[in-house]
Amino acid sequence: MHRRTLLLSAAALPLLQTGAWAQSGGAVNVLYAGSLVNLMEHGIGPAFTKTGDGVFQGFGGGSNGLANQIKGRLRHGDVFISATANVNDTLTGEANGNWVSWYATFAQSPLTIGYNPSSRFANDLKTKPWYEVMQAPGIRIARTDPKLDPKGQLTVKLLDEASKLYNLPNLSKAVLGDPENPAQVFPEETLIGRLQSGQLDAGFFYATETSDLKIPAIALPPETPLGASYTVTVLNNAANAEGAAQFVSFLLGAQGAAIMRQHGLQVVKPTVTGNAALVPASLRSVLEAAK
Repeated sequence: MHRRTLLLSAAALPLLQTGAWAQSGGAVNVLYAGSLVNLMEHGIGPAFTKTGDGVFQGFGGGSNGLANQIKGRLRHGDVFISATANVNDTLTGEANGNWVSWYATFAQSPLTIGYNPSSRFANDLKTKPWYEVMQAPGIRIARTDPKLDPKGQLTVKLLDEASKLYNLPNLSKAVLGDPENPAQVFPEETLIGRLQSGQLDAGFFYATETSDLKIPAIALPPETPLGASYTVTVLNNAANAEGAAQFVSFLLGAQGAAIMRQHGLQVVKPTVTGNAALVPASLRSVLEAAK
């Protein structure tokens, strides 16, 4: 018995040294848009854990898909971060489970086309109109599911708008095929890895993803100003509501904003939508002061 106790103590030592057992706020489960995986897992998450106010535990995925899992009680979270505001509406009200009462918009990122610099189409993407190269035979394009992810919806919308802008009625069909073309549609959290490994030539991403990971990208025309508008909320009935409020406070505070800028996000002054009276008291001053 004595020997077993010593072994357990030795195994626990790394946790004690990292402070994981000493966190006053406990685990904070953050469900976030998959386009923020690098920011959350290597920036915001570790920095928040170091504050001692809670231990970050994150899960990334398509915003609509996450909302569906929350509503269906298939995945539980304390904080929900979406890449578009209207996803919150699917979780608002009794008919939707009353998971969200308010949310704050805090950052933006335009849609762009990222490409693999080793792709045989790389030089063409640098020198020719993107809408011509993206129609080339054999080019491997990736995007997210328009049913599960706002970025996928924006991609379809982008091609529709570009077809009008360039007077190319068949552009969307030529580039994307069917909106849910299985040859192009992949889970959001896998797109970057597929592109970097050479499985893809190009894909539709937010600028925060390409700039954060130094992926060459093509800016889309200003006539089609589409992109992510990130929102955050503390989910109603969160298991760790206090820790969730601490996390959101950190995200929207000066340190969180600095980390977001380092990862290529355009930080905006938070604006609250919904029932502002239900915003946790500890967050109200942060929302008012945040820049």
